[in-house]
Amino acid sequence: QVQLVESGGGLVQAGGSLRLSCAASGRTFSSLAMGWFRQAPGKEREFVAAISRSASSTDYTDGVKGRFTISRDDDQNTVYLQMNSLKPEDSAVYYCACRDYGFTLRVHAYEYPYWGQGTQVTVSS
Repeated sequence: QVQLVESGGGLVQAGGSLRLSCAASGRTFSSLAMGWFRQAPGKEREFVAAISRSASSTDYTDGVKGRFTISRDDDQNTVYLQMNSLKPEDSAVYYCACRDYGFTLRVHAYEYPYWGQGTQVTVSS
């Protein structure tokens, strides 16, 4: 079983930055593909970014391209989401997720069997 623990959320003004972290345990982290999703009140959970094993590939939803960066540190068993130029519409609970078969990227929540508990990000206007 995989355990994922997110941190780094908080309240920030529009235009500000936050860095989310997700620490993983219970699996060989370097073999996992990692993803970030978010869910705002009354909305479905949506894909934000993903990174393959070895960081050979990344993918982003269009609304965050150029503002968010996903990265991983296999020595620390941690995946990061650097979020810059934040907008009020980025406000949501952000979830870390992972899947085996780490060379392939997936953008649908149902394709990720393991999830963290989420961290709240609130961007004020």
